[in-house]
Amino acid sequence: MMEIAPILFAKSESRDLFFSQKMATRHGLIAGATGTGKTVSLRVLAEGFSRSGVPVFLADVKGDLSGLACAGEISGKVAERVETLGLLNFVPESFPVAFWDLFGKRGHPLRTTISEIGPLLLGRLLGLNETQSAALSIIFKFADDNGLLLLDLKDLKAVIQNFAENSRELLTTYGNIAPATFGAIIKNIIAFENQGGEKFIGEPALAIADLIRVDVFGKGVINIFDASIINTAPLVYTSFMLWLLSELFEELPEVGDLAKPKLVFFFDEAHLLFTDAPKELISKVEQLVRLIRSKGVGVYFVTQSPLDIPAAVLEQLGNRVQHALRAFTPSGQKMARAAADTFRANKNFSVAEAISELAIGEALVSFLDEFGTPQVVERALVMPPWSRLAPLSDGEFVAELRASSIYGRYEKSLDRESAYEILANRQKISYKSSNDAGLDRSGGSGSFIGGMIASIGKSALRSFASAIGREISRGLLGGIRRQR
Repeated sequence: MMEIAPILFAKSESRDLFFSQKMATRHGLIAGATGTGKTVSLRVLAEGFSRSGVPVFLADVKGDLSGLACAGEISGKVAERVETLGLLNFVPESFPVAFWDLFGKRGHPLRTTISEIGPLLLGRLLGLNETQSAALSIIFKFADDNGLLLLDLKDLKAVIQNFAENSRELLTTYGNIAPATFGAIIKNIIAFENQGGEKFIGEPALAIADLIRVDVFGKGVINIFDASIINTAPLVYTSFMLWLLSELFEELPEVGDLAKPKLVFFFDEAHLLFTDAPKELISKVEQLVRLIRSKGVGVYFVTQSPLDIPAAVLEQLGNRVQHALRAFTPSGQKMARAAADTFRANKNFSVAEAISELAIGEALVSFLDEFGTPQVVERALVMPPWSRLAPLSDGEFVAELRASSIYGRYEKSLDRESAYEILANRQKISYKSSNDAGLDRSGGSGSFIGGMIASIGKSALRSFASAIGREISRGLLGGIRRQR
């Protein structure tokens, strides 16, 4: 196995602290209160990975990470840190970036289809209750069985309407769904559309290969996702990030242990993922984090406290960076002690006390050694970023975006034939047949409407899987599996 240089992450009083990229797929946690230095820690790791040719995907929650595209300056706080750490050969550096945005305003549009996101995540995205989510899963099954490809929201609404109109005929196959449940799901879909949801549900859907790129100099591209939506629609943010993680798992081949990861994924504000999440979803996340290591992907959760992460997930996060926690109240002190217990103790200081004493930019660090064993925790100063701390100006941003090798690939939406068009076409055929036959349109059991619904119902019961070229199968989180 080729030796890859470790990332110099921080310096303690006694030694330099390096991050072994061989252990990057054992995942990690960056924790600490707001304003204590989590973003700088994320940047230093992202820069180190990029320098080694490892692509990165990270969420820009505060809008201050675009400066990764420019070399930094040795001035201000950076100059102070350089001097304090004695970094005689510190040379600012820029990194290749790609900007992404669910709404296409601050980056390449990020889209996925209804089929790819799947019923489990879509139910969470739409804010459905348990009964409504179960009904949505049935609707997906009906669509899959009948070759009704769900690409966008109008497809989903058309299939729901078709199912509702033919619910009596479908009862023995799919079970009973109350009319009020159909209405509630449609209502939530419309509310989601009003929030701009239709902007990122559709095609062209994201190709995972476009996230795993290196530039002409061999540096890994840092994919910066505009996560400002987190302030108004946190469920949209967490659902999309979780979908992306599941897509990586479904599409990437098994690779085993590597000298360096294929991709590193940073999940900022990770506590939002688990807040009010159903047990089924948390169980799926635990399974996903455990299994995705074999695909060469490292996952790093960024949050305020280790207690934000369920124990079953936390125990899989072998690399730890803990910034200061505010321990001025009994609950804060309890949180600090709990965070301290997640580290391998250092006999030279009290970890629990140190957590509340850390200065900005200082952290408790414990990475896995080359054998996968957590190292004794060290109190250290994190390296300064090599890139520019200030974000790009509007002009710089536009220039960087348009210079991207994938610019134009996602900027224009597509609308190919799918469930909506198929069902609409069946209605036209039924109307023509009824008209030619001179059927009564007065509305009775033999009316045009009744005949049309019956015709649609019968055709919907047939399997159209061959029409889309393959049998539909769904992955770990219910999203459709693409064929590689």
